[in-house]
Amino acid sequence: MPDLTTPSPDMVEAGAPSPAIDREFTVGRRSQSSLVLRRFLQHRLAVVSLGVFLALVLISLLGEVLWQYTSTDITDDLSQGPSKRHPMGTDSTGHDLLGQVLAGTRISILVALLVAGLSTAFGTVFGALSGFYGGRTDAVMMRTVDLLLTVPSLAILLTLSTLLAGGGGDPVTIALILASLSWLGIARVIRGLFLSLREKEYVEAARCLGATDRRIIFRHLLPNAVGPIIVNATITVAFAILAETGLSYLGFGIKFPSTSLGLLISVGQSAASTRPWLFYFPGLVIILIALTINFVGDGMRDALDPQQRRVRA
Repeated sequence: MPDLTTPSPDMVEAGAPSPAIDREFTVGRRSQSSLVLRRFLQHRLAVVSLGVFLALVLISLLGEVLWQYTSTDITDDLSQGPSKRHPMGTDSTGHDLLGQVLAGTRISILVALLVAGLSTAFGTVFGALSGFYGGRTDAVMMRTVDLLLTVPSLAILLTLSTLLAGGGGDPVTIALILASLSWLGIARVIRGLFLSLREKEYVEAARCLGATDRRIIFRHLLPNAVGPIIVNATITVAFAILAETGLSYLGFGIKFPSTSLGLLISVGQSAASTRPWLFYFPGLVIILIALTINFVGDGMRDALDPQQRRVRA
């Protein structure tokens, strides 16, 4: 049987391209980013979830333009159920629930993105330094993380919320409080990754060429850890949404005149049996945000994992 990968003399004379050479150039034209994007787009559930999440963000940002009522507008319709005029109903004071949900979604997503950004940045740097230097530095830094992990996080969040925010209120302050504990898991993941990466040959080559520790960490090691960093960032977004909801539900999170999805649930819980729309609509939006972010994180993990070959729908 003829070898199809080896060009025949006739093919060479005719100038026909070699199949092996053609395959080599075809594979070579694919960059790492294009391969990651291709694997992510093949994860249909993650793509749909990303589209839904971006649509929620866009609608919440344009809520005051797209909808006639804001979160503070008071109408003459008191405790009205879902209708054509008020798709999500109204509360006992006449506030349109759809306007409140749009404003609450905007605040909740803002808090979640701030928490994810701050905690990911700090946790990545902390874990990178711990894993890169190792030894006594690693021991001290990781024991600090272990100590913070042993303390009940809810107790710390409630205490910080009372001390720093006077029991809650400012979204940025709430984001800082949540970020103060959200970085611990990310730091442990990055530290373990750096313990492995620092032993690679290219690190030794960079040292021999006179590269400083700072250049090695930020120029050579962090780019190779971007996959776990992005995945942990998406997971932190979902955690922050639920954590902010819990704080607001307990009365230590966002407070009026600002609003959030957790605050709307807290206010509507007393009317869950008589006016269920006040409780269930904000709850459904929270569930939708958390699910979409988790599915996006799942798709990012599969796309950024070079050993992942099976694509899940």
